[in-house]
Amino acid sequence: MDAAYVFAVAFRLDPDGATVDPERFETTMEVPASDPGTDGWLFFRDRLWRGEIGDEPSFRTLASDRLGVEVVDVEFRELRTDREYLDALRAAIAEDLGRFNADSVDEVLRKYLGSSVHVREE
Repeated sequence: MDAAYVFAVAFRLDPDGATVDPERFETTMEVPASDPGTDGWLFFRDRLWRGEIGDEPSFRTLASDRLGVEVVDVEFRELRTDREYLDALRAAIAEDLGRFNADSVDEVLRKYLGSSVHVREE
């Protein structure tokens, strides 16, 4: 199984005693998705809402810590996954729909990920 949350991030460099041009850079950050049912698998529920980051200032801090630079902007792009991971995710969600306050797995995926699930076919 293979999956990652993909984010577009912009960061700024502010070196001591020097200047840089440009001072702002954009890149893509991938955060590996935990296997469904394991510690951390609810990242999508805890951080995303309808394909958007739920608490952007908090997430910028998390991204800054991971990247070691000041992140000034971040946007969720997609959950990039293979079919096996998506099937396991759907099964884990189905086991406890009440946790998500939803009536179906599809509703959960739309509620948190919007239309931002990209399945790579192998």
